[in-house]
Amino acid sequence: MEPAVPGVSAPQISGSTRLYAVLGAPVEQVRAPSLLNPLFARLGIDAVLFPVHVDPDAFAGVVHGLTRMKNLDGLLVTIPHKAAALRLADEVSPAAAAAGAVNALRREPDGRWRGENFDGTGFVRGLTGAGHLPEGKRIVVMGAGGAGSAIAAALLAAGAAQLTVCDPDAAKLRDLVARLEEHWPGRATGEADPALGNADIMVNATPLGMRADDPQPFPVRALAPRCVVADVIMKPSETALLKAAAAHGHPILHGAHMLDHQLDLYRTFFRLDEPPRR
Repeated sequence: MEPAVPGVSAPQISGSTRLYAVLGAPVEQVRAPSLLNPLFARLGIDAVLFPVHVDPDAFAGVVHGLTRMKNLDGLLVTIPHKAAALRLADEVSPAAAAAGAVNALRREPDGRWRGENFDGTGFVRGLTGAGHLPEGKRIVVMGAGGAGSAIAAALLAAGAAQLTVCDPDAAKLRDLVARLEEHWPGRATGEADPALGNADIMVNATPLGMRADDPQPFPVRALAPRCVVADVIMKPSETALLKAAAAHGHPILHGAHMLDHQLDLYRTFFRLDEPPRR
């Protein structure tokens, strides 16, 4: 958890407290409450973000119920609900449409809900901040779900020369590549068995690594020397994949970087610096 900030106390929940929720299955690993709740306190905003564990078959019903709460201002969405969340938004940004998924929803003044996806932007900021520029690189993204789709789109927007996405769901993979082709023709492909030895950057955007008994999403021994290995898993921080990659001398990027670099994006998206609306 984020350390306490001297002189800043946690907000007291009252009848005027504004609500935000983060939805996932599971939610034990989410770090958003430990980032946004201290931010609310620092800004003097009477608001709280709370986790909601909701299974996929109940997701639409839970969202419909939550969004009817008049004191709910926003939702964050994590695995495995990001694609479903896009279908429930009233409007979405071009980035979210290209990814086919959203990870944040904001209530607009007219009551409509706008969806955005910051996973890709946050990931690319973390990648470049660590000195690994995607421009001109050959990149493989494992996973065509919500996070993988957003990361794929953001990497192409950042200048990746060639991007390969892998996923066992052939229909999901085909749809993602078709969306990417509309914006970045000729630079994205979908493959079941990519040539890992040609990659400059490998990204695990699957859930593999959250549990101790998970298999690794790809064999590290097949990678070229000095290929960057990035993981989106937040907890544990040191996944088996990252441990194996580091042991083989590969530069690594932890999943926390993707979320840490989204905090300012959330602050702007949820208008936290604006005067409260009456």
